[in-house]
Amino acid sequence: MDFEHSEKVKKYQAKLQAFMDEHIYPVESQVAQFHHEHANDWQQWPGLDALKAEARKQGLWNLFLPASYGELSPGLTNLEYAPLAEMMGRVLWSSEVFNCSAPDTGNMEVFAKYGTKEQQEKWLKPLMKGEIRSSFLMTEPQVASSDATNIETSIVKDGDHYVINGHKVWSSGALHPNSEVAIIMGKTDPSAARHVQQSMIIVPMNTKGLEIKRPLTVFGYNDSPEGHGEIILENVRVPAANLLLGEGRGFEIAQGRLGPGRIHHCMRLIGMAQRSLELMAKRATERSTFGKVFIEYSSIRQEIALSKCEIDQARLLCLSAADKMDREGNKAAKDQIAMIKIVAPKMALKVIDRAMQIHGGMGLSQDFPMAHYFAAARMLRLADGPDEVHMYQLGKSIIKKWAK
Repeated sequence: MDFEHSEKVKKYQAKLQAFMDEHIYPVESQVAQFHHEHANDWQQWPGLDALKAEARKQGLWNLFLPASYGELSPGLTNLEYAPLAEMMGRVLWSSEVFNCSAPDTGNMEVFAKYGTKEQQEKWLKPLMKGEIRSSFLMTEPQVASSDATNIETSIVKDGDHYVINGHKVWSSGALHPNSEVAIIMGKTDPSAARHVQQSMIIVPMNTKGLEIKRPLTVFGYNDSPEGHGEIILENVRVPAANLLLGEGRGFEIAQGRLGPGRIHHCMRLIGMAQRSLELMAKRATERSTFGKVFIEYSSIRQEIALSKCEIDQARLLCLSAADKMDREGNKAAKDQIAMIKIVAPKMALKVIDRAMQIHGGMGLSQDFPMAHYFAAARMLRLADGPDEVHMYQLGKSIIKKWAK
């Protein structure tokens, strides 16, 4: 196994690092303050579009797409993208600067893999250009949506249209002022076999009957301007041509969408943990108690050493999963994706918690990124499937393999 990044990836890393140093880190506190002050009016930080234009100009754009889309994507593999996503993860909002933020990444992959030419022209191209943003509506409040077959939202054919009724929560991206389209999962045939009841359909956000009831917070964070919306769908009518791939193909699309999304989250989590480790190490040289600098305490050194071990273990597992996805496809790599999705959020939470502890009270404040990291990492133990579901499926797969 070759653990060295290619020259191509090293060039992208150097380019992205220079961009982060020049354009992202200097305004990090300014952006955080802006979103704190405007948390309830869902405004985009005024300087964001200029940063996006500069990133696109420098070729740091749509880096997540594994297939080449001409000038709009460099066509990096998952393995090549992993260290770049880790760098973006160090600043929670920075992925959008490079058009690499959820839920747009997953939605773009859906349109690219499963959309018709007309759907791609209308929605994929504007998303890839960064002209619009999007939302993904899957989770529901009344059922355990980690089992997608539980979803109750109805998608009923009515002539040349479909009519949608349902109740969604944690609808990522729903409150963004530039969000123009949603992909919605629901059931077209509740009487069909379990995994072919579901379908996915495209719904413009301004469609009559789609009502955003409220934003949902994560440990008090609104995550403005994207937000996580609670949405009511009441007799929402869209053309039949808005259905993706065909009736009963929703579960198939969901599996294709969530595989890359899960590993992207893990890549960014490793970035959060790595930056927390660096801040922790620096802080340990600056604080003292009882006449000793922190680095003189064996317990502090052990916390830092353990963090380094755990981050590197997770990073290697993430790279292994990305490599298998590239070589054999997302389905063949499902066990590796499940493993990193179980490992990375827990690892990040442990490392971030240690960093907060070593920083003392200020580690919980807005002066450092750890508190928001912690909220994001805790959320990601549930997003795209909770630990229990991944362990259930992974255990089943392992038993099936070795019980023979």
